[in-house]
Amino acid sequence: MEPQLPMKNYILLAFLFSGTFLFAQDYGNLSGGFESDFKWYNNDSKTGEFIDTNFPGTDEHVRSNNYLKLDYTYKKWSAGIQLESYLPKPLVGFLPKYDDSGLSTFYLEYQSKKLKITGGYFYEQFGSGLILRSWEDRQLGINNALMGGRIVYRPTNDIKLTGLFGKQKEAFELSEGQIFGVDTEIDLSDIFKVENYSLGLGLSYVGRYEETDIENPNFEELTNAFSGRLDFSKNSFYASAEYVAKTEDAIVETHTINNDLVKPGNALLLNFGYADQGLGVNATLRRMENMSFFSDRKAQGNLFNQNIVNFIPALTKQHDYLLTNIYVYQAQPSVVLNAANNLAKAGEIGGQFDMYYNFKEGSTLGGKYGTKLAMNAAYWANLSGEYDLLNHDYEVDYFGFGQKYFSDISLEVRKKLSEDWSTIFTYVNQYYNKKYIEERSGIIETNIAVAEATYILNEKQSIRLVGQHLWTEDDHKNWGGGTLEFNASHKLSFYVSDIYNYGNEIKEERIHYYNIGGSFTKGANRFSLNYGRQRGGVVCVGGVCRYVPESTGLSASISISF
Repeated sequence: MEPQLPMKNYILLAFLFSGTFLFAQDYGNLSGGFESDFKWYNNDSKTGEFIDTNFPGTDEHVRSNNYLKLDYTYKKWSAGIQLESYLPKPLVGFLPKYDDSGLSTFYLEYQSKKLKITGGYFYEQFGSGLILRSWEDRQLGINNALMGGRIVYRPTNDIKLTGLFGKQKEAFELSEGQIFGVDTEIDLSDIFKVENYSLGLGLSYVGRYEETDIENPNFEELTNAFSGRLDFSKNSFYASAEYVAKTEDAIVETHTINNDLVKPGNALLLNFGYADQGLGVNATLRRMENMSFFSDRKAQGNLFNQNIVNFIPALTKQHDYLLTNIYVYQAQPSVVLNAANNLAKAGEIGGQFDMYYNFKEGSTLGGKYGTKLAMNAAYWANLSGEYDLLNHDYEVDYFGFGQKYFSDISLEVRKKLSEDWSTIFTYVNQYYNKKYIEERSGIIETNIAVAEATYILNEKQSIRLVGQHLWTEDDHKNWGGGTLEFNASHKLSFYVSDIYNYGNEIKEERIHYYNIGGSFTKGANRFSLNYGRQRGGVVCVGGVCRYVPESTGLSASISISF
């Protein structure tokens, strides 16, 4: 755990740090930003009395997450700090350990043409992130920066070598497990002087060392992961392949290490695509078996995305509308053998296919202004094989498709009707297996239709209207919704939205999740204000999700960059 200083010391440190940087402006460059997210939670007869189960017994209805980041560069040197404050408590749904204020991250870095050395907190990614990725996403409450050291060396323009070690950040503390990593990137096409195509090779190693208190463990305290990847592109075609192998480690179930179930893990990721003259196609395929990887073993399954070593987003279309994001798929890399629920899974296999085509202006289907067509299809399933719930064991097929998890088929048409009117029509068909995704019974099949229209009033003002409807005979039945947005200028906008579960068989749960608000933007600075209800469920960014409970209240956010 990091030593904690009194808050006044952190404030003094911030002033000294800022003052030093400002004094040194003639000798370098200072940049930074401030972000604050505030919410006042209200009791509501529909969404219920405000209760934060992470802080039982507390009644702070006003919460805020605040971030101040400062970076300074001088010639080949750079340094930075990030101060964070969660007062009087963090926003609901965030890690309870964020209940503090203080110095969150700091770093010092030297960089020349061939060498970069970093000490302190840093972010890194090997390949697609299947073996290692550290990053920050404040909306999701993720900041798994590594605290330690990193060296990046380029002996030639064709080769990049990276070595690192550290412990992962967890709020204001550090994980128990230690992370070691080495990565090599080689530009083969440049080495062999090939000009008509590009070919890159990547090799990575990541080790996680964590001591265990289990007597006579059947697994090693050091878990090793190895990966290799190839990236190819020629003209309009591109392709990539990545394979990861993880050595044997104990399976963790409900935060308990099972010393009798020790298995290796692996993952295969394939990507193919073509884009040229208004046509684009892309296919992504992935197979994962026992690929959960955490710096602390028992962190597996935590609700706050903490201690994650690798990056495993859901490979499905990231939808833009409220009703298309009710039943959201989350990647399934873990092993679950639950005899009580008759649930057995060891990972996932599937993929998604994207296609877009632009019908030219003046063509039969393009019309006067052209037409854009986009289609996406995603399918995910369990790995087929033999699952022995009684003896707690499994053997899976490599390319076998087992129980279906999820499917999503969507069609989107973008059509400009005139100089002032533009439209978007979207249809989505979804299949969602609650048992395998949420470990709750039920299969949900939905059809969703969305119509969006934007009318340009003048050079600065526009009106946007969205209508949505979700049909299903399952779960909470039908939903309807809509959004009206008015852009008063390039800087100022207002909106009102509502989704309503009118088909719910329980009348008390037919709730209008209304929201009204606006935002003001000037340059890199933004302020927004909103009042309304938050539907309980998952919020996803880039295929990674976190759960948020139902709530009602006033929200405000401010973001300043300099």
